[in-house]
Amino acid sequence: MGTTTDTIKETPITKRHVEMGAKMASFAGYNMPISYTSIKEEHQAVREKVGVFDVSHMGEFIVRGKDALPFLQKITTNDVSKLEIGQIQYSCMPNLEGGIMDDLLVYRLSEENCSAGERAYMLVVNAGNIVKNWDWISEQNNHSIHILNISERTGLLAVQGPNATAMLQEMTDIDLSAIKYYNFVKGDFAGMSNVLISATGYTGSGGFEIYVNSDQLPTLWDSMMSIGKSHGLVPAGLGARDTLRLEMGYCLYGNDIDEKTSPIEAGLSWITKVSKGEFNSSEIFAKQKVEGVSKKLMAFIVEDRRVPRQGYSIENDKGDKIGVVTSGTMSPSLGIPIGMGYIDIDHANINTPILINTGKKHLKGELVKAPFLKV
Repeated sequence: MGTTTDTIKETPITKRHVEMGAKMASFAGYNMPISYTSIKEEHQAVREKVGVFDVSHMGEFIVRGKDALPFLQKITTNDVSKLEIGQIQYSCMPNLEGGIMDDLLVYRLSEENCSAGERAYMLVVNAGNIVKNWDWISEQNNHSIHILNISERTGLLAVQGPNATAMLQEMTDIDLSAIKYYNFVKGDFAGMSNVLISATGYTGSGGFEIYVNSDQLPTLWDSMMSIGKSHGLVPAGLGARDTLRLEMGYCLYGNDIDEKTSPIEAGLSWITKVSKGEFNSSEIFAKQKVEGVSKKLMAFIVEDRRVPRQGYSIENDKGDKIGVVTSGTMSPSLGIPIGMGYIDIDHANINTPILINTGKKHLKGELVKAPFLKV
């Protein structure tokens, strides 16, 4: 899912990762760096200094036209009408059965290239869902809009950590500290024009995501590697990206959310605005908000050294199955195993003791409130 052939794809800087000795693996159809030194070292660099991720495998779609707003209102759960130019919104795209096609970001772009009455947006979607999402959006399009898939020609670096602003400020005259969270600007950056600089990320440690043309990415990467030395910059792979997001309780598509989980079950009621009017599965979500759901995504810690894996059963202290693990890792910041999983609603209470069934032993744990880490 996510590629049309069995050929593994590369990002514009895959060769850079290989030359730097990164441990590579296939992810969402792309040959991606998992780690360069160690997940723990890269994780701590992002928490304490700054790290850079190649996330050019993500997908980007442009939606433009007179009906761009009503179209996005129909296919996403959040209220797109609230977005001003230069603002970003976290949302999800539901199917017609109350499940999640993908979670995504919605950018409201400037209207300088639009005709009168038109609006323009960019959707940033997960790499493994690019083809599925494109097909779905195209199928849903009965509006007066134009959609364009710019994924292949877009390069994207995520620069995350407390030193990110100071480091990136050396590469632009734009006042980065003035860009509010979930806002973006376009301008000159690292000698390139029309670069999109977005105050977003998937780590909880602050920073920016930088969008450029794919052919500009190698130059941008090299510039960051050079300038970043004095700021403690390290390249980081998908391994650290996963541990960082899990410490914050952020969902990973394919693990914690999918086409069979609803945003209400996943704790995403806050991006599911049933009051905005009718949209795909809105009646289902409105009913779930009133009547409740049968399971809920919960965070947990484990009183053991073993890491809980996706698919492990979660049991109560009597040995009855009450849920299933969706994500688990050893938290580099806390030094203990953490995870998330869906719990039957009758047992989905913070401080509830649980047992994780590994098949060979039971790990003692406890349901807790996410995020695991206050950064």
